[in-house]
Amino acid sequence: MPTTRGWAALGAGIALVILWIVFGERLMLGVGLFLILAIAGGIGYVRTTVPRVGVTRRLTPFQVHDGDRAVVEVTLLTGRRIAQATVLDEVSGLGTARFVADRIEPQDPMTARYEVLCRPRGVYTVGPALVQVRDPLELTEAGGTAGKVDRLVVYPAVEDLDGLPLGRGHDPTVNTSKTSFSPTDGEDFFTLREYQQGDDLRKVHWPSTAKRDVLMIRQLEMPWQSRALVLLDPRRAAYPDRQTFEHAVRGVASAFRHLFRNGYTPTLWTGIGSGTVVGGSEAYGIAMEELAAVQPSPALDLTTALTRLRRNGMSGGVLVLVTGVPDDPVLAVFRTLGQDFYRTIVMSSAEDTGSLLEPFARAGATTMASAVPDRWASAWKQGMERSWSTATAG
Repeated sequence: MPTTRGWAALGAGIALVILWIVFGERLMLGVGLFLILAIAGGIGYVRTTVPRVGVTRRLTPFQVHDGDRAVVEVTLLTGRRIAQATVLDEVSGLGTARFVADRIEPQDPMTARYEVLCRPRGVYTVGPALVQVRDPLELTEAGGTAGKVDRLVVYPAVEDLDGLPLGRGHDPTVNTSKTSFSPTDGEDFFTLREYQQGDDLRKVHWPSTAKRDVLMIRQLEMPWQSRALVLLDPRRAAYPDRQTFEHAVRGVASAFRHLFRNGYTPTLWTGIGSGTVVGGSEAYGIAMEELAAVQPSPALDLTTALTRLRRNGMSGGVLVLVTGVPDDPVLAVFRTLGQDFYRTIVMSSAEDTGSLLEPFARAGATTMASAVPDRWASAWKQGMERSWSTATAG
């Protein structure tokens, strides 16, 4: 369609044609027709140019946490010469970047970069880009979308924690009394099973895969004490406000990453299904994306959901239970699941919950409380030190 300049030129062209009709001056006719034809030619030019514009996008870094900045690199490539192009690239909910490029040559890519403040956590869409092209005289313009839609996953903010809970099997002189079988990691070959999302592709058993025409994974034996369950209480009623819930999510993300980095094979449960088992970087990304998108649940029977989880054989060395206000349903969950884990850690993100944590501590759990704006790192360190000082020989 015509630009502001184009509409003015079109109006002038029509006026000149009318004046030619009145006065019969051929110069007026020539200039008027030239302006009108310039508008028509410009419309044809921009309409054929827009489909030839391609946009690609690259986001760095690969993993972004709440509060970090991501760099988006946009590359513009065209199959014909363009006098002027404007590119609008939107990150849903976080803002829009606008670039203007002049004199774009065919097959000569042009690159621009912009930063995005990634806050709050969540899963965002980037693009498609909106491209607007003008003709050389800037009389007409046309726009269209280009490029694909990318995803920007903003993980929860995490803290570096110090210290691990003492558990049976961490001392090399102590043997475990139980073993289970891991879908992701271990030492001794046990059996074969079909591939599941998040499995380490290095564990693919290619001869069996070729024979059955389906990806088969070597399932390996895993020490029982290296299993961990990190559980987020997603009930909205457990959190006085949204900040308390977000602080709990940060605590879950920090504990989950800490255990994963220190040799555990953790399972993350946020109220959906039977949890996400993590033994490799791909599965870790899936679990953290689950935390990026988790929201408080208005109606969830926590006790019933976790009773079903226990029926799946969930057990191991460490149970981490993160909640807001540690009420009776949380205590019931602790008594149900805690008996299947050697050590239990209860983390509360609400204020003034010391007295509510006492029943957990008397039952043998390591308790810690951290309310906004406190940090989990100090509460975790103090909790680990208390557990070390009271730990028995096994």
